[in-house]
Amino acid sequence: MNFDKLTEYLDSLHRIYGVPAADCKITQDHQVIYRHMAGYSDLENTVPLSENTIYRLFSATKVITATAVLQLVERGKLRLNDEVRDYLPEFDQMLVADTFKFEFPLRWPTSDDKCHYAHNTIRIIDLLTMTSGMSYDTNSKEQRAIREKSGNHASTREVVAELAKMPLVYEPRTRYSYSLGHDVLAAVVEVVSGKKFSEYLRENIFDPLGIQDFYFHWENNKAVSDRICAMYKGVFGTDDIIPDDGELTDGFKITSHYESGGAGLAGTVDAYSLFIDALCNGGVGINGARILSEESVKKFTIPYTTGQMSQDFAVSGKVGYEYGLGVRVLVDGTKSKSPVGEFGWDGAAGAYVLVDTTNHVSLFYTQHIAGFPKVYSEIHPKIRDLAYEAMGY
Repeated sequence: MNFDKLTEYLDSLHRIYGVPAADCKITQDHQVIYRHMAGYSDLENTVPLSENTIYRLFSATKVITATAVLQLVERGKLRLNDEVRDYLPEFDQMLVADTFKFEFPLRWPTSDDKCHYAHNTIRIIDLLTMTSGMSYDTNSKEQRAIREKSGNHASTREVVAELAKMPLVYEPRTRYSYSLGHDVLAAVVEVVSGKKFSEYLRENIFDPLGIQDFYFHWENNKAVSDRICAMYKGVFGTDDIIPDDGELTDGFKITSHYESGGAGLAGTVDAYSLFIDALCNGGVGINGARILSEESVKKFTIPYTTGQMSQDFAVSGKVGYEYGLGVRVLVDGTKSKSPVGEFGWDGAAGAYVLVDTTNHVSLFYTQHIAGFPKVYSEIHPKIRDLAYEAMGY
């Protein structure tokens, strides 16, 4: 294996795009076959990245949440076709906006807009596959109200109850729409397990795999917050990158006690790599602990979107992929050097997750720039293909 081209590319990201920090780790058959860090963890560019640097994962959290859900399905505590209202009664009767168009500037519908009752109920699988019809409005009046009412201390369960009051953008089970569905799944996990979402993840995924460095609400722990990589953001309509002001990124936190199943975790590259190393090896970690059966892991490799849903998902620009159970799934092997069935997701600050159960390969890449679309259209596919070229595939 010769990863020189990948290393050269990672080192070039600052020169080409202005990426201040980049970290990439690849495993195969539980062995680390590649690791490279480039850049600095502070705004002053004086502290080089290290294995202790913590990154905000944003939507890379979703792969972990989906794993928790599949664990409960595997254990007979939950079924994919169960209706969400069986666990969260507030989702019994949903409203759907009469009109919604996914176009920029994006305007999510509100409960003041004209709405009608949904014809279909929302199922667990609809939340996983982004076909529930929910929006991704992180600043609705319902969320603002619960923040104020609770003094910013509302729990996951309390916030999700408010999400149920927000109108759907589409009829459930008819369209793909990237949404807060995985946040709702975190509340489902709490109801089914009787534990806080963070406690469930720790006891059933992190501790069994020997993972220490995953955190919700790291700002409450100075020893942890001091390790968080400096956050940047792209300037809309330009290629400029500036220090982040939290306008976008802090919206995912909602309250100081909320544990977002869709975007709430922060962690090290080593921590995330241990998690996906288990997935790419049939659900078994490097220490021999099993977090999912091989049959359950295979469910991640099966696409879900078809027809109109496929057209909706295509807007994301993930060429060759469809969407599955909380992950993208490669369906066209001519568009990637990775194999059909490769799956994963990414994050709002540029994290990239790749799980390949065919070759038992995991790849995790992270940077810390919110609102920088070129990372998805250019950087992630390039890293993927250079990695597979280096491995001889």
